[in-house]
Amino acid sequence: MGSTMATTPHLQSNMSSYEEACERFSWEAAATALTGLPGGGLNICHETLDRHADGPDADTVALRWLGQDGTRREFTYAQLRTTAARFAGLLDELGVQPGERVFSLAGRVPELYAAALGALRHGAVFCPLFSAFGPEPVRQRLARGDGRVLVTTRALYDRKVAGIRDALPGLHHVLLVDDDLPGRLAAAAERPVAATGPQDPALLHFTSGTTGTPKGALHAHRAVIAHHVTARLALDLHPGDVYWCTADPGWVTGTSYGIVAPLTCGATMLVDEAEFNAARWYETLERERVTVLYTAPTAIRMLMRAGEEPRCHRDLGALRFVASVGEPLAADGVRWGEQALGTPIHDTWWQTETGAIMLANYPCEPVRAGSMGRPLPGIEAGIVRRDADGRAVRRPDGRPDLVDEPDVEGELALRTPWPSLFLGYLDDPERSAKCFAGDWYLSGDVARRDADGWYWFVGRGDDVIKTAGHLVGPFEIESALTDHPAVAEAAAIGVPDEVAGQIVLAKVILAPGHADSDALRREVRGHARRLLGAAIAPRRIDVVAELPHTRSGKVMRRLVRARELGLPEGDTSTLERAS
Repeated sequence: MGSTMATTPHLQSNMSSYEEACERFSWEAAATALTGLPGGGLNICHETLDRHADGPDADTVALRWLGQDGTRREFTYAQLRTTAARFAGLLDELGVQPGERVFSLAGRVPELYAAALGALRHGAVFCPLFSAFGPEPVRQRLARGDGRVLVTTRALYDRKVAGIRDALPGLHHVLLVDDDLPGRLAAAAERPVAATGPQDPALLHFTSGTTGTPKGALHAHRAVIAHHVTARLALDLHPGDVYWCTADPGWVTGTSYGIVAPLTCGATMLVDEAEFNAARWYETLERERVTVLYTAPTAIRMLMRAGEEPRCHRDLGALRFVASVGEPLAADGVRWGEQALGTPIHDTWWQTETGAIMLANYPCEPVRAGSMGRPLPGIEAGIVRRDADGRAVRRPDGRPDLVDEPDVEGELALRTPWPSLFLGYLDDPERSAKCFAGDWYLSGDVARRDADGWYWFVGRGDDVIKTAGHLVGPFEIESALTDHPAVAEAAAIGVPDEVAGQIVLAKVILAPGHADSDALRREVRGHARRLLGAAIAPRRIDVVAELPHTRSGKVMRRLVRARELGLPEGDTSTLERAS
């Protein structure tokens, strides 16, 4: 027997007609839905907290936190504003300057949310890190981002930071949420909102690339305009909604749509500290009367695999809208949502660099199962032709060669600007410039557009691995593997997995004097897990005699993957040949 679907009052969608919304939309008008700072300017904390705390919604629950041990805490908009203001005051006491970076390394605990909003209130830049990272990814990001303050827990500090602290001379302050932070917050003076402008930096999110260190995508306070618009139009959020974004704040979704977007709408943000458990999720959906759920296809597949038993007799009638993000959602997942949750699952597409949802299946029209959807009102998308090497074709004037006809595969591009578009990669203008062709942003994703204007994901245009909704750069993995004395060379690729979408597979060449064995592979895998953390380290390691290289010496990961999966090898003209 399936879940019980209770009848809920009809709620008018924020978008009644996609075509009409596109016709009348402007970003200038969208900005007026937010109040801005009283003296002029724009600040994310003001738009998420003060705007509500100074009005009739002051006593509305902003954050409802569910501890993994059964603890339950609630913070109204007024209370969360006070805590954020004290955190901003604490940053003042520590001498943190506007624009300096405040990092977090913590699970889903209330202090993380207060720190994020408090840093934004202060005028500092907030940068979340995934708590499952190992010491090396943490060190790389703190160093590259010049982190001045780190908010973390005692356990995470001891395991992942203490050993690298000497390599981080710029890290002046560590605040422990389960030690000194509560007392220091209680004693701190409340700080008013900093007089930031729309262009001032606010958020820093690291994303993996195919080569080099992780890229730090920097976003401005103006991003809050797009967060608010997309929360209303793509996620259909209304004031009073009970909204659950299951993404960890260490990833961009968990910040943009797990903190900022719902609070701009006056919703109640549900946060569950515990990791995935199908029975717990169904119980939470029922008990908390969740109305809007934003989750990942990986989680949806795990719910599907759990079967009917965990949701048996659960009343999920409050749930009116479900959306997914992180990787393509297959058609069977869309249909499963309709049968099991009472609503089809609406896929969305965006990236760290875009800062907000760009394509979506909207609540006002039927879902096209398997499609990323259509562009958000105010966003113009296109498909760019690719050359034989997979690069976007540029015209002589530098603009992209856009495809007019439907169902042609090419690189997905978006015409700039829009409010949440990143300012660029931190301290890397050359890398930033490569993302653009004229006034178009090049996503690196390969897609096609059908005759009706819906977009369909085909794959990544580079070697970045998408596992469990997260982008993982092969360079980081390969660097950790070759750090082991037994590994001379490595290539990391993504291979299909029924639950995670992809898992990381590494092919390694052993250094002289080392012989392949199960014990050695376990040792190398354990070494990678200690450096990188379980979220990034390879699940499988294969020892090989050679790897394919270009004539310039670069490992051809595309060819490694094709040979592993039995796919066509494509153009091998640049392959290094034995003499």
